[in-house]
Amino acid sequence: MYDLIIKNVRIIDGTGAPWYRGSVAVKDGKIAAVGSAAGFGEREEACAEVIDGQDKYLSPGFIDIHCHSDSALPLYPMSESRILQGVTTEIGGACGISVAPVSEEPEKKKMLRDYVRDMDFNWNTVGEYLDTIEKMGISTNFGTAVGHGTIRLKAMGFDDRKPTDAEMEDMKKSLRQAMDDGAFCFSSGLIYPPGCYADAEELTELCKELVPYGAYYETHMRNEGEGVVEAVKEAITVAEGAGVPLQISHHKVIRKSVWQVHSRTTIALIDQARRRGLDVKADQYPYTASATTMDSNLPNWAYEGGVEKMLERLKNPELRARIKEEVNASHIGRWGDIYVAYVATEKNQWAAGKSLEEVGKIRGVDPADACFDLLIEENNRVGEVNFGMCEDDIEYIMKQPYMMIISDGEAASLEHSGQPHPRWYGTFPRVIAKYARERKLLSLETAVFKMTGLPASRAGLQNRGLIRQGMCADLVLFDFDTINDTPSYDKPKQACEGILRVYVNGVLTAENGRHTGARAGKVLRRGENC
Repeated sequence: MYDLIIKNVRIIDGTGAPWYRGSVAVKDGKIAAVGSAAGFGEREEACAEVIDGQDKYLSPGFIDIHCHSDSALPLYPMSESRILQGVTTEIGGACGISVAPVSEEPEKKKMLRDYVRDMDFNWNTVGEYLDTIEKMGISTNFGTAVGHGTIRLKAMGFDDRKPTDAEMEDMKKSLRQAMDDGAFCFSSGLIYPPGCYADAEELTELCKELVPYGAYYETHMRNEGEGVVEAVKEAITVAEGAGVPLQISHHKVIRKSVWQVHSRTTIALIDQARRRGLDVKADQYPYTASATTMDSNLPNWAYEGGVEKMLERLKNPELRARIKEEVNASHIGRWGDIYVAYVATEKNQWAAGKSLEEVGKIRGVDPADACFDLLIEENNRVGEVNFGMCEDDIEYIMKQPYMMIISDGEAASLEHSGQPHPRWYGTFPRVIAKYARERKLLSLETAVFKMTGLPASRAGLQNRGLIRQGMCADLVLFDFDTINDTPSYDKPKQACEGILRVYVNGVLTAENGRHTGARAGKVLRRGENC
């Protein structure tokens, strides 16, 4: 007896192979059989539920291997922003900041809380964190990276210096423990403190610890603008020096001065490294705007010592003037492209959705001062959306065979406060609707492969990402003619159109834009049968 049969569908199996008409049977959360389009005959009579897919497309659930849901899941375990766009599996801890390991020292624990999210960190290790969300129950399958910035903070706070031998050993020990606990990879965020204070030598030494685990190094590079070419070179040097696979996170070129130029060079560098034998791949979100925290506009030195020290510097007239001079020099022509996405208090909710140039005019101050004042008033809890990429670069990067799709978003509800980047809610349907159906940049099968089989292969998810007998029954039924990324910059908190059904481990978790309330997701640990 099967628990579920979905018949009369066009199956896109996640390998990139052409679709075919068929039916899929599910039993105990697994794909029990793949049969003809007509279904399974008499066995349907004993099946708990039979769905006629009406010749729509059935694909594996989308896999997002670069997200920030690790800090959001304790608040939003239903993950509407993920499920309602067809994401069934995600890996958090990206950009060098994971929510574990956590120092037992109160001062350093407070530094992490101030920097990441104001929540209880009722765990110390990656394993304890995963146990916590497993007991809580979640709607997506979830695994995590371990962040370089987090283990550096645990070992040496926000100090801008080389680690001592003892501190380096502390970081290596934390990294090994995280890998033993099931972390999928080691991530870095080299534009963010404290990760930005590390050099290539430190990163290489830490990456060597990954070799026995067969894990990969994932990096938000040191520069994604005019210095992106040198940043790619550094990432490749680190990975080759350590002998580990490399994943370049959300690859883009974010300065107009080097549009349509640097992307060609960075892709050539990746191709050269692959010819030399380095397993380097990359990922991308399909938008011309990025998103991050507002404090990323400050120079690195302003953050030494952590959030409290940074805010103190912004309140100091002399240091503030120095910061302002540096920031304005690096932001010529950019303030109008940086929009407030989130503020923590009601006082400044009016600023959400406005550019810093607009906020400055309303307040009668320079845009840099508008940025600084918001950081002070909101105790650094300010997010931004930053328009800086061009479509030509996005499409050139997307076409590369080793490029996969990610959101760089996080778990959230449809009632989330603020105005987050629409990538949180609409990344994966956008690729299908815009780049496969409308632009015809990719075939539908290739687009799905970049969202299923390819990321599953990179992360080592042996039982997910494909429609095959014995695989986990993470499935998305969608209408290719109507699928659409309705989430927009103006109205991001929406369900996507054309996503008809989403199954997580064989359990219906979304239907026609509505979450069913199911929490059938599993916690994933590298090395386990996941």
